Amino acid sequence: MRENLARVLSLEMAFIDSMTPTDLSADKKGKKKKNWRHRIQFLLKTNSSQSVMHQMKNRSYRPSVDDVNQWAQSLDKLLSHKYGKAAFRIFLKSEFCEENIEFWTACEDFKTLTSHKDLLSKANSIYEEFIKSEASKEINLDFHTKNGIIQSLHTPSATSFLAAQKKIYSLMENNSYPRFIHSDLYNELCAAARGEGKHIKSLSN
Repeated sequence: MRENLARVLSLEMAFIDSMTPTDLSADKKGKKKKNWRHRIQFLLKTNSSQSVMHQMKNRSYRPSVDDVNQWAQSLDKLLSHKYGKAAFRIFLKSEFCEENIEFWTACEDFKTLTSHKDLLSKANSIYEEFIKSEASKEINLDFHTKNGIIQSLHTPSATSFLAAQKKIYSLMENNSYPRFIHSDLYNELCAAARGEGKHIKSLSN
């Protein structure tokens, strides 16, 4: 059973990398929360199995037992690990609030930009996708924070979304993250890692 779990999770890690924005927002209108296994089943139906399998042949997703244990120490440690971040994203999808991690990630990417042209383009992209009213992945921000972003769109800087990113990080840290650490998904990841010894077995093995 644990080997099957590891196989499903490994497949989902590859699937996350191959998903399009349309895939990520699909089925979000559903009101009833699904558990993470049902969510994975839905996602797999929306993407090419050949594409997923091709990626699995070229990637290995193997968090160590220490890695999985460290995810419970802080949200920062969870997000700094590719597999941990992907697992957290799976969990957020099951709660239909994956826009929070996607916005946070977009802000991290935004802060690495240096040219004004790139900053301007990315700032407007983030605004259209996450900030404006009725955006496809609108996040929950207060008027003051949202207005500050709007005012900065013409001359964006690396700190344009900093206040909003901190608020969303705090929201995940105080709400979603504790639920993730106590979730069946995280508990089974820990059990699977322990059961496989040093690493979770990947699909390609």
